[in-house]
Amino acid sequence: MYDLLLKGGRVIDPDQGLDATMDVAFAGGKVAALGADLGQAARELRHVAGRIVTPGLIDMHSHVYWGGTSLGVDAETIAKRSGTTTFVDAGSAGAGNFAGLRKFIVEPAAPRILAYLNISFPGIFAFSKNVMMGECEDLRLLDSRECLALAEQHLDLIVGIKARVGARAGGSSGLAPLLLAIEVAEELDLPVMAHIDFPPPGRKEVLDALRPGDVLTHCFRPFPNAPVTRGNRIREDILEAHRRGIIFDIGHGFGGFAFKSARPMLAEGILPDVISSDVHVLCCDGPAHDVLAVMSKFMALGMSLTEVIRATTQNPARALRRPELGSLKPGTPGDATVLELAEGRFEHVDVSGEVIVAETGLVSRGMVLRGKWWSEGGEG
Repeated sequence: MYDLLLKGGRVIDPDQGLDATMDVAFAGGKVAALGADLGQAARELRHVAGRIVTPGLIDMHSHVYWGGTSLGVDAETIAKRSGTTTFVDAGSAGAGNFAGLRKFIVEPAAPRILAYLNISFPGIFAFSKNVMMGECEDLRLLDSRECLALAEQHLDLIVGIKARVGARAGGSSGLAPLLLAIEVAEELDLPVMAHIDFPPPGRKEVLDALRPGDVLTHCFRPFPNAPVTRGNRIREDILEAHRRGIIFDIGHGFGGFAFKSARPMLAEGILPDVISSDVHVLCCDGPAHDVLAVMSKFMALGMSLTEVIRATTQNPARALRRPELGSLKPGTPGDATVLELAEGRFEHVDVSGEVIVAETGLVSRGMVLRGKWWSEGGEG
């Protein structure tokens, strides 16, 4: 007998090339079976006809060190409204405070939480509407030995090294934080995630330093350091990075995503590899909200339902080198998200204040964590 059976939903799993009406069964905390009709034998039966069932959504760029950093939001609150089963905290914590993230946030949380470790020892320690100081401004806070030693103790959770470079995050430190992060990542055989904001350094300098499999977040950001010119031409360094296998991550946040940058990229067939929210205290009530809201924005821009699901399941799972998290294959971790493609009037706002309106949007209708039904989704 199955522990849980989701019956009659539209299963979309890009990892398996699935888009069909199917049942999904869970047992022992894992996906147990998929089939056109798996019967009724389950301890818990959920009829999900008319709903969409996907692998558990992954938000590869979030900030969920609630209470331990000033930018952190509560992962369970965001999960309930967005159907996110895996959050990746993108550098909220550094070597100096990662133990707190693990003990007080990761271990008690219902959703899975993984992390990029910040190259800066204190992590992102001063981030609010009124207080803003980049953790990479003072090079004395960047110690590659401390970062490496801490990471080696927590490789079950750490998926890479995060460096925030730019005038706001790094002051006059230039490319140094990223180069230090790459050195640590090479020792660990892990990728880096690079944040860019205002130059210096410029976009090209950052891209030239990245290796295939490394992540450029805020990849569709507005000017400056935008991926496109004023004439909507995609910059050659962006095209070259795409060819080299640099992973393009949205990282919407409060300043990292603009429709003006996205339209030319999508028109040329350059889709984001990963759609993520960069949700934190300054954007959890807008403009980013959560990963589901960002998915809906990309559908409003013309991406298909399957494409936005791929960018929040299969693709981030591969980028994290944990492909099992992005699939509903039997034997994989028992996470799933149940969605509704709702009709109505959906207003979407980017970080520049531009508004677009769509007639459909994605709404969470619940989720499965470790093989058990966890929550009803809200209207969002």
